[in-house]
Amino acid sequence: MAESSLHALSLQPIGERQQQQVLRATYDCLRRAREIYRREFAVIPVTFDLCGRAAGMYRVCGGRRSIRYNPYLFAKYFADSLSATVPHEVAHYVTDILYGMRNIRPHGLEWRAVMCSLGAEPRATGRYDLAGVPVRRQRRYTYRCGCTTHLLSACRHNRLHSGKARYHCRLCGTPIVYQG
Repeated sequence: MAESSLHALSLQPIGERQQQQVLRATYDCLRRAREIYRREFAVIPVTFDLCGRAAGMYRVCGGRRSIRYNPYLFAKYFADSLSATVPHEVAHYVTDILYGMRNIRPHGLEWRAVMCSLGAEPRATGRYDLAGVPVRRQRRYTYRCGCTTHLLSACRHNRLHSGKARYHCRLCGTPIVYQG
């Protein structure tokens, strides 16, 4: 078996020592933001429980803010994740506090300005090879319109099913209908 295949099969999430490095980098970014914006940014929970394609995620759930990191992508791309993913997620938190998430675009001008102030390149997404990284696959549902078949994600299917959204084909303009 090729060495890269062996590496992919044996990819393990980052351990306690590297998690502590990530936490220090996160808190260091928060400290820099406090100095730059002369405003207090509370320390928020940081977890290493994210799976899939995303290296990190800032979220607000039930009024609680947190940052989640993908321990597998950090294991595979540790240096890049420290220099790019950590400031990326901290910048989301800082822009949320400064401007409110509802008032700005996720990777808009405000976020890009915060990224630059933290000394990071303001890129919205990383381009990672996901070989060996556990990736969650979303179920797809089959829909039809007047001209073709569409595969919708579980999120879009649930929005349609609950009546919270309606989708039309971009080609023929007719509503799409669930095929069961």
